[in-house]
Amino acid sequence: MISTKTTFWGYRRENGRVGVRNHVIVLPVDDLSNAAAEAVAHNIKGVMALPHPYGRLQFGADLDLHFRTLIGTGCNPNVAAVVVIGIEDGWTQQVVEGIAKSGKPVVGFGIEQHGDHDTIMRASKAARELLQAASEKHRVECPISELWVSTKCGESDTTSGCGANPTVGNAFDKLYEVGATLVFGETTEITGGEDVIVKRCRTPKVAEDFMVMFNRYQDVVNRHKTSDLSDSQPTKGNILGGLTTIEEKAMGNIQKIGKKCLVDGVLDKAEIPGGPGLWFMDSSSAAAEMVTLCAAAGFAVHFFPTGQGNVIGNPIVPVIKICANPRTVRTMSEHIDVDSCALLQRDMVLDQAGDKLLDMMMRTANGRLTAAEALGHREFVLTRLYESA
Repeated sequence: MISTKTTFWGYRRENGRVGVRNHVIVLPVDDLSNAAAEAVAHNIKGVMALPHPYGRLQFGADLDLHFRTLIGTGCNPNVAAVVVIGIEDGWTQQVVEGIAKSGKPVVGFGIEQHGDHDTIMRASKAARELLQAASEKHRVECPISELWVSTKCGESDTTSGCGANPTVGNAFDKLYEVGATLVFGETTEITGGEDVIVKRCRTPKVAEDFMVMFNRYQDVVNRHKTSDLSDSQPTKGNILGGLTTIEEKAMGNIQKIGKKCLVDGVLDKAEIPGGPGLWFMDSSSAAAEMVTLCAAAGFAVHFFPTGQGNVIGNPIVPVIKICANPRTVRTMSEHIDVDSCALLQRDMVLDQAGDKLLDMMMRTANGRLTAAEALGHREFVLTRLYESA
């Protein structure tokens, strides 16, 4: 299906990275700036605001993650240009300066001493100019090795670990062989299968780094005296779908990294990988949170296998849904991009299922809208480490 000679049509950015979308975004630094950001997007058609509920009185590692996520979102190669709006100038300029390092156009506006009306007027003018400039950018032919692909599953059931997740794994094996950059995560949902990941790590140092991340999560569970995760892992939806333990869920989850891939490195939340290969990112298993973290880390396309029908999307990254549950495909067909039911019905082998997903990936990279994009799903959810000061 793909080889080192395979190419796609993408947007090459100022820093050399390649995106598959050409968004101009309005990025609020904090919750107080959401209204102004959304007003700018209302004024300038084709510009997209990314409202969120955080950004005041955060500190330490939580504040670092906040900035890393916002800056990473602006630097994502699917973004052509950024307008940043914050309540005050200091934090606003910190985000602007971080995004500017990527070389892409970015401007920032602080609301204090200006008010909403003046800020919205000035930011709208800038957004219009950036949008018009972005509209003149053209796709260029790019090698498949320059495509960054992330994965996370959601609303899993028995068909996930047996059908949709192995489909992703087969596609990941093939992408790994041609030098693409890949990431998986969901630290909580690997519980009980962590030894399998350790054995797949390329070096002892990578295995050690992985266990640091995994044990950090276990420490949180122990610190809060959580003896079981019965309302979270597996979820009640997972249980209704036939998954009985977190270990069973974990083994199905791990199918997404295929049979040939080795884990080449470990990332903290929203951290950008240092080279091609398969990376593990410490992340929440909450769908919108992890996809947001992957977008902030620079990934351009996302594979999302679902058993019972998660409807997640993302503002800047196309989310490709894969499902092997015939009932879900029938009742929620408008959300599914790749139907892999034939795999469990023995009308298709795994190689064919993986190739079907890769075909959809290529079509998506070349401009086809995913179901989530067509339906307007733009879930942008920041990960929060602890409460505000």
